[in-house]
Amino acid sequence: MRKVEVTPYHPRWTRMFNEEADQLRDVFGSVILDIHHIGSTSVEGLKAKPIIDMMPVVRDIHNIDGFNKAMIAMGYEPMGENGIPGRRFFQKGGDNRTHHIHMYQLGNPEIERHLAFRDYLRAHPKSAKEYGNLKEALAQQFPYDIESYIKGKEQLVTDIEQKALRGIEEKHKLLTIMFHMKHS
Repeated sequence: MRKVEVTPYHPRWTRMFNEEADQLRDVFGSVILDIHHIGSTSVEGLKAKPIIDMMPVVRDIHNIDGFNKAMIAMGYEPMGENGIPGRRFFQKGGDNRTHHIHMYQLGNPEIERHLAFRDYLRAHPKSAKEYGNLKEALAQQFPYDIESYIKGKEQLVTDIEQKALRGIEEKHKLLTIMFHMKHS
């Protein structure tokens, strides 16, 4: 049984991301357009489950299943969409997970959502601290119940996502206004 563990931020998480991203680029080559470090381990100072969440962006998600054997050779378990249409999910480490891969095709709205959430927490340390403290409390309350842990943080995650996406929307509106002023 997997234990829900939240630990203080560790700088090695960035190195772990970079090392794994290099290996993924070796396996997938030009199929991968970009690889983003997402999730709590990507936010400096944020308490997190010590699992590196990675989000490769690819040209065509339908080509990814052909790489399952290569991913298994790297220690990953292919999970298909794993509940999210248009995603390919891989996990590494069994009950002692080290990495999660969330692959999306360029243009999938999940990409913007993940990046907005990460960037909002990076730019708002008070929100990051509140989120980290909640996760730590939930991990202590539900050490062997990942579903209750996830459910317990759902509302705060939704609130942060909405603020993050509103910020992006406002930025797009401002850029559009500036563009039209410049060209009129």
